[in-house]
Amino acid sequence: MKITILADNKIMIPKPLKAEWGFSALIEAKEVIMFDVGLGCSLSNLLVLQKPFPDKIVLSHGHYDHTSALYPFPRKLPLYAHPDIFLPRFFEGRFIGLPYQKELILNNFDFVEQGEPMEVSKGVWALGEIPRNFETATLKDSFAIRDGRKENDEIRDDQSLAIKTDKGIVLLLGCCHSGLRNTVKWAEEVLNDEVKFIIGGTHLIAFTEEKVLEILKSLKVDLIAPTHCTGLKAEMLIAKIMGEKYKPAGVGSEFEF
Repeated sequence: MKITILADNKIMIPKPLKAEWGFSALIEAKEVIMFDVGLGCSLSNLLVLQKPFPDKIVLSHGHYDHTSALYPFPRKLPLYAHPDIFLPRFFEGRFIGLPYQKELILNNFDFVEQGEPMEVSKGVWALGEIPRNFETATLKDSFAIRDGRKENDEIRDDQSLAIKTDKGIVLLLGCCHSGLRNTVKWAEEVLNDEVKFIIGGTHLIAFTEEKVLEILKSLKVDLIAPTHCTGLKAEMLIAKIMGEKYKPAGVGSEFEF
């Protein structure tokens, strides 16, 4: 099984790739699964890296930087996501939600409404809504519109992928608004195994240095490769605390398990 980062804030290999504020990753296993599609560069990066087109797409949540690049990909693909991805969302007064009308998505993709854990391909689990017992990484000054009413946006649709391997769980994160400790705990409950590898957006940018250190010290992993919304300061702390278990990652990074 191989995971390749297609969209991220930084580029890791000397090829004519593009970076952006967004996230997308490709899983090559029994099927080819695309987890998030990023803001706009995932298709061109996929072509440069000579990767296969996805058989299925899974969305982590309904923010524009994870969903905007849906339409370069073949129509009628299975598209897995929580129904809340369609909520209009705002942050500091600007729209940050899915930039497509619900009807357009339903007409052009084979939409699978998925709020509970679901095995979307052999050994690949979309975790659905994640129970929240520890800290979460929601956005201040943000709100969503549900049934015409304004509400605080708890980003309940935020999910991650948990991939079963003989070495333990590979946890692939989009933004991890549900909180890293909550997501790890839920993945282990759903798959009845230990999370040993973490790749993707941790959203540790949301926390103080003391809280980041507390979170990191709770992890019992063999690898952590933070991307996207982790934040430079938090990534430096990860490198310091996790040592050889930390691996820099960005567009073009590949991981094999």
